[in-house]
Amino acid sequence: MKNARLNRLFNPKSNRCFDVAIDHGFFNEYGFLSGIENIEKAISTLVAAAPDAIQLTVGQAPILQALPGRHKPSLVLRTDVANVYGKELPRALFSRMIERPVEQALRLDATCVVVNLFRIPGQPEVADQCIQNILKIKPECDRFGMPLMIEPLVFQSNEKAGGYMVDGDLEKILPLVRQAVELGADIIKADPTDDVNKYRQVVEISGRIPVLVRGGGKAPDREILERTEALIGQGVAGIVYGRNVIQHPNPAGMTKALMAIVHDGTTAAAAASFLK
Repeated sequence: MKNARLNRLFNPKSNRCFDVAIDHGFFNEYGFLSGIENIEKAISTLVAAAPDAIQLTVGQAPILQALPGRHKPSLVLRTDVANVYGKELPRALFSRMIERPVEQALRLDATCVVVNLFRIPGQPEVADQCIQNILKIKPECDRFGMPLMIEPLVFQSNEKAGGYMVDGDLEKILPLVRQAVELGADIIKADPTDDVNKYRQVVEISGRIPVLVRGGGKAPDREILERTEALIGQGVAGIVYGRNVIQHPNPAGMTKALMAIVHDGTTAAAAASFLK
């Protein structure tokens, strides 16, 4: 059954996936709500632009799944909630998984579940919680045929950049990605590297497991489009972007531009026409 769900997630034309992540409200950060204050409007806008998947939480996934028709984007269900993203960290950090995550995913007709694997400077206890979450969910995913996406996420220092800025150090990303593969990921959702031309090393370290690249922090249009074109050229299986889509003045146009790069091999320069 995993293959059946993966077939719904990956586009048959390119065998790649563009997943738009708008699950940020899960994490109790005011700055994460920009562009998704009205979640029904955000979901409606994305559905009309037709990405392969939309990443949501248990509280908001029913909005997507209540829409009629067979051709709406697939659901990727976020299964863990954490409090690690602010510039000032709270006294006690956590990464907690929802109860019976795979059963909830099945009831919501998700094609995939996603869980974090954090590397935060000076916070090994949070990494331990992430590993425990993965060890718990992996057998349930195998039992019910639910693909498991693991998100190895290398933080910069929170005081420097807040917890949602990418540390693109290849030497930090590679071992964490490999750990996610060893823990049983069916899909990897990984940080971009500082040097995009070295990203094939992330693909290589993942072996047969497809790699989707997360968008990271907000960036100018040209940078996002050119980076995406370069990543596709490095052999990635797709992208998972959130704020660079939903906080864009033209989220539908940005979705179409990225879909053209990911699935049609369009250049960044040509794809920019969708933003006009």
